[in-house]
Amino acid sequence: MCGIAGFISSSKDKKKIIKAMTDKIIHRGPDAEGFYVDNDIALGHRRLSIIDLSKGDQPIYNEDKSVVVIFNGEIYNYLELKTELEKKGHKFKTSCDTEVLVHGYEEWKDNLPKKLRGMFAFAIYDIKNKTLFLARDNFGIKPLYYYENNGVFMFASEIKSFLVHPDFKKELNKDLIAPYLSFSFTPTKETLFKGVYRVDPGTCMIINGGNVETKKYYHLEFNQKNMSYEKAVEDIDKLMKDSVEKHMISDVEVGSFLSSGVDSSYLVALARPDKTYTVGYSDKKYNEIEYAKNLTKELGINNTSKIITKEEYLKIIPKIMYHLDEPTSDPAAVALYFVAKLAAKDVKVVLSGEGADEFFGGYNTYHNEFDLSWYSKVPYFIRHSVALICSHLPEVRGINFLVRRGMKLEDNYIGVSKVFGEKEIKKFTKVSSKYKNKEITKEVYDEFSDKDNVTKMQAIDINFWLIKDILQKADRMTMASSLEGRVPFIDKEVFAYASSLPFEYKVTKENTKVALRDAAKKVIPTEAYKKKKLGFPVPLRAWMKEEDFYNEIKSTFNSDFSKEVFDNKYINKLLEKHVSGKKDNYKKVWTIYCFLKWYEVYFVN
Repeated sequence: MCGIAGFISSSKDKKKIIKAMTDKIIHRGPDAEGFYVDNDIALGHRRLSIIDLSKGDQPIYNEDKSVVVIFNGEIYNYLELKTELEKKGHKFKTSCDTEVLVHGYEEWKDNLPKKLRGMFAFAIYDIKNKTLFLARDNFGIKPLYYYENNGVFMFASEIKSFLVHPDFKKELNKDLIAPYLSFSFTPTKETLFKGVYRVDPGTCMIINGGNVETKKYYHLEFNQKNMSYEKAVEDIDKLMKDSVEKHMISDVEVGSFLSSGVDSSYLVALARPDKTYTVGYSDKKYNEIEYAKNLTKELGINNTSKIITKEEYLKIIPKIMYHLDEPTSDPAAVALYFVAKLAAKDVKVVLSGEGADEFFGGYNTYHNEFDLSWYSKVPYFIRHSVALICSHLPEVRGINFLVRRGMKLEDNYIGVSKVFGEKEIKKFTKVSSKYKNKEITKEVYDEFSDKDNVTKMQAIDINFWLIKDILQKADRMTMASSLEGRVPFIDKEVFAYASSLPFEYKVTKENTKVALRDAAKKVIPTEAYKKKKLGFPVPLRAWMKEEDFYNEIKSTFNSDFSKEVFDNKYINKLLEKHVSGKKDNYKKVWTIYCFLKWYEVYFVN
């Protein structure tokens, strides 16, 4: 795993600037640095050595040094591609996966990303043609951002690299405050830094002479196929064994994160790494350590664990926000930081279980389509009329149900992590937004308009929750400790099969991820295959009511900037109602707090 940065410019001090840009992301690659600089472009790389430790330093060139590459990620089918390219006459100087990219570009040009199985963000520069080629993997496992100003085009693995470039203008994108409050993360291609954009997953960019062309090379597809349940379970078993085997390719030791749920337990049971890592809390309700130790004892492997204290959790928030680049109110980000820090003491690479819920149907919201199907039989015009009436009533569980089930999915569902509704946001924010939630999700709903509701929800959760929250925090929290995180569930072959499964093999009245659980049952020696994934649970709900946590949040809520963008009285009332036990507002309070702490880190301190 590594970090990349670069820019196209005619300035004379490019060497100094690109060095500063890569120094900002030294945590992504503390083992080595490398640069390519000419009159037109500067490319920089920070390396975390994983494959071909002695010869894999970047940039890497083709035979005549007319093409150069900098790369972040892993290509799991690089040996097959290397053999194919050698047969076509290409000469290799190293044994690392990076060199496949430079020769692959010579051979296949912008079709190169379609050939790759892995996680990647890379920049290839064709020196003769002065063409820059950027690409990001199918699901956005690896990050890539870009920015243009004063005729300068720049890109990097993390936004913080841009901060040291003299042509970067740091400015808050207030248009995204409202969407952030709804989704709990920034859900658009645009970011909270004005002018900074993500390269979309499954997308490449071609930059030449001031022209910027964007091409989408990968699209999600859901095509259910007829198959027996037994065959589905058998195929998943074979597919996951193959994916885990590919993700274990490394010249350094590979460990694994481990919670109490089926996803990470399945990976550990397949991979049998010598070292696993788990974090928990002193409150048993939020502690997965005992479950993890039971599994590793049965498998005969090691488990290292840590109890995260309330004081540690609160103290680390500013550092978390710095490494994230953009805020998320997902409490699991902090747990991921601590478990990554724990693992990084021993290993450079870990497996992690992200993606199983989105690909194999693991969320309770999908299960609700069965549980609440009786209400869907009521004619829509009646349900919709009830919803319109109830939308004006106070938010309580029964009322929320009537509102949700009285609206079309496209009008209401923005993912599993929804926090604030748009009406409430208008009540307490002082900045307007050009974005409406329905406009943000429209393209995905349009693409899958002919699919059932659960498939639509999966598509929304993959495009938003998985890509823009889960994978962002997984990358940033591992990289903060110079640790490479690998995600065997998020593999294009795994998704291709998961997306072909009949609906009832994913979700039934009784359970979620049903076929995946039965495949996992073949190798997991404990009851973990049955257990609902807790997803790094955190006792935030209770901690907010304690004096130190409460005082920190209240102080942040009453900062000058907070008063500038929020109705101070309203957000303080949210906090007080939660502390008094009148209403469970912890998600809302935490979402506002995380945004304010992020702003403090990047715009105040």
